[in-house]
Amino acid sequence: MAAAILVQVWIAIRVSGTPKAHAVGTLAGTPMANRVLRVLSFFTIQSNTRSGVSAGQLAQNPNREGLIWRPTRLAALFGITVTGIVYSTVLAKIHEPHGWQETSTNTVFHYIVPIMMVVGWLLFGPRPRIDRRTIALALPWPAVWVSYILAYGAITKWYPYPFLDVITHGYGRVIANAAGVVAVLFVVTTVYRLGDQRLPTSEDASHDSPARAQPTGSAS
Repeated sequence: MAAAILVQVWIAIRVSGTPKAHAVGTLAGTPMANRVLRVLSFFTIQSNTRSGVSAGQLAQNPNREGLIWRPTRLAALFGITVTGIVYSTVLAKIHEPHGWQETSTNTVFHYIVPIMMVVGWLLFGPRPRIDRRTIALALPWPAVWVSYILAYGAITKWYPYPFLDVITHGYGRVIANAAGVVAVLFVVTTVYRLGDQRLPTSEDASHDSPARAQPTGSAS
């Protein structure tokens, strides 16, 4: 995943900064620093980055805990899950990656990482980690991101996704679209919370593992 992000940044560095361009989702047509900023402005990139960081921390400590880490992990989970859902159901129909670099990073960002994150959480947790406080601290991130994109777009006339393109749709439609995405985020978060409450806890899994590993013996 880190390699895919580096490749995406390299693509942004290599594309031309001229002529000026403000097409939705494009990286070209602006100075290099702004091209890199465009990459980092995608919700896809932010959710993949959060996922990579939280997964790396869990690799070091599978039972990681913390009042700050909990909402960070939850944000990574619902962010990457919605990234996969929105891309596969809406954006894949209109997005056409070109060349092996764009195709490979697109596959990593929108399919491989979302699936691995969900499967990893189902198998390893850690659980329980999702309570009301955690949800309250995690959910503001998407709202802050939408606000940032609207402010950035008002200044630069560039938007990362068609459903946030104020120039085409106007603020009313865009805000409604954003509210719909936030609603999906909330539903996904609710599903994760239910799973956090009902699936086996990390402690249960760790206690069960040694028992499975011990020989049961045989009658003679």
